[in-house]
Amino acid sequence: MTPVQEQAEIFALQKVGDYVQFTVIAPKIAQDAKPGQFVAVAVGGENTAMILRRSFALLSATPSGDFAGTVQFVVADAGAGTRWLTQRRTGDVIDIVGPLGVPFPLPSSPVPAVLVGGGYGTAPLLPLAQALKANGSEVEFVLGASTSTRLFGELAAKRLAGRVTVTTDDGTSGQRGIVTDVLPEVIERVRAQIVYACGPMGMLRAVSELAQAFRIHAQVAVEESMACGIGVCMTCVLPVVGDDGYSRFVRSCVEGPIFDGTRVRWRDVGTLPPDLVGAEAMGGH
Repeated sequence: MTPVQEQAEIFALQKVGDYVQFTVIAPKIAQDAKPGQFVAVAVGGENTAMILRRSFALLSATPSGDFAGTVQFVVADAGAGTRWLTQRRTGDVIDIVGPLGVPFPLPSSPVPAVLVGGGYGTAPLLPLAQALKANGSEVEFVLGASTSTRLFGELAAKRLAGRVTVTTDDGTSGQRGIVTDVLPEVIERVRAQIVYACGPMGMLRAVSELAQAFRIHAQVAVEESMACGIGVCMTCVLPVVGDDGYSRFVRSCVEGPIFDGTRVRWRDVGTLPPDLVGAEAMGGH
């Protein structure tokens, strides 16, 4: 599927805890979008110095014929660019590119799955849960955040899966602690064969290591900075072990954002490992 650029009208805005949920009219993007893919949004307006786009995982995509073809994504006010975006109003037009990246892989046959969301990282897991259930898979959620206002999608997850385990760092909702405190029990209870996760990189690392300990699959949606979204700027590279056993830098926006969590070299993120293919040449610059 080829990404497209659209001038998308904001159809609706909804405040959800500390986040803003956008619904925008983008029929060409909605037509081909899959769970796990993302959109890249221009910020700051025509005369801004903020030239880099901001990337957001898709919460939903409704093809043309229903609400004129809309997509939804969730924004957290985390800096100048996202602050500008959260100040938009219904009827405003934003420049958006998508669908970008690869979608979550679905199992070839029904399997029990645990979906782990950190903060608004839950967003892409909700359409994934729908796809898994349509495939006959049993689904359970584990959702975590620093505090209750940073949780996202708990009610939607309950409607989809029935059982949702919630953790918050400060205990304001659910169990006090982090998602990996409860994840082993959930994996064992549902006899999970795969874990899907989206959230902060530290959480993804911990979830991947737990999945490896249980000898089950882990598919994670990484939250690297994806400035261009099309693989040109190289700001989102990660060290990943390939099928041939060699490690390479891969672009999160093109080869990802979904990766086998057991293949990502989490300890080396942000560094240039000396055994990486091409590291010798890169080290000279």
